[in-house]
Parts: sequence; structure tokens; C-alpha cells
Amino acid sequence: MTVTAVNSSARWAAARPWLGTAARLGLAAVWLIAGGAKVGDLAASGRAVNAYQVMPYDLATVIGAALPFVELALGLLLLVGLASRLAAAVSAALLVVFIAGIASAWARGLAIDCGCFGSGGQLAAGRAPSYLPEILRDLGFLVLAGFLLSWPRTPFSVDGWLAGEPAVEDEDE
Repeated sequence: MTVTAVNSSARWAAARPWLGTAARLGLAAVWLIAGGAKVGDLAASGRAVNAYQVMPYDLATVIGAALPFVELALGLLLLVGLASRLAAAVSAALLVVFIAGIASAWARGLAIDCGCFGSGGQLAAGRAPSYLPEILRDLGFLVLAGFLLSWPRTPFSVDGWLAGEPAVEDEDE
């Protein structure tokens, strides 16, 4: 190995835990904000899911009512760093479903608000949907989940504590 490769590898090894912590806490914030915005009005969350027109109304309302609790649970798990790889996997799966749903609504010419961070549903007449920014945002969140799938243990996490790892690596070791 060259000196440059060794230095790059050492820099990556030093930065990776902190990037993982940022990814974990960032994704936790996304889920906590999204779930918190919807949990107060589960009927609206159900209507937002139904606006995608991909499942029967009764199923859409049940999924819409359950979704905020799933998001809050994911947010809490990621916040404390417990079962981080599992939370990242579920996050990634949900984000893929969300991206596919938004792309489907766009392709079918629906004029809806994604409902990602609150109410959602049909847009008022004359109001244009913003599908591309929503898809790009969710792709960014998917990158965070993918990072955590690869490197789930981060400083200040229950996962690390349960594994007997120090919160921060000692540079003398």
C-alpha cells in the first residue's frame, strides 16, 4: 500500500463513525418529525395514503393510521442507536415504497401532496405538485439508511454500548 492509501484509509476509519452518527441522528429526526406531524390526525394520514390510489380505501386508511407509529418507532430506535441495522433496513424499505408511490402518482398525473410531513392528499385546484424534489429528498434519506446498513455501530449508541464498545475510540489504542 502507498502512503496516500494508508492515510486515506486512516482518515476514512476516523471519519466513518462520526458520519454514521450524523446519518443515524439525521434519519431519526426525519422519522420523528414525519411521525409527529401525522400522529395527531390519523384520519388525515389515512386520506393522504388513499390519495395515491394504489389500494382499497379501507386498507389505505389502516396503513395511514399505522404509519405515524412506525415512523416514531424508527425515529426512537435510531435516536438511541438500538437495532440500528434493522431500523435502517426498515427505513430503506419504507423509503423505496415512498419513492415508488410518488413516482407512480407523478406518472399517473395525480395532483397530490405526498403527505410525508403532515396532512397530504389532493392538492387545491391550480396548485402544482412537487414530485421531483420529494423523490430527490427521499433518495437522500435512502443514502443515509444505506450508510447505516453498512456501518450501523456509531458512537453514543446503545448498539455499541451493548457490544462493549467505548462511546468514542481512544486515540492511544
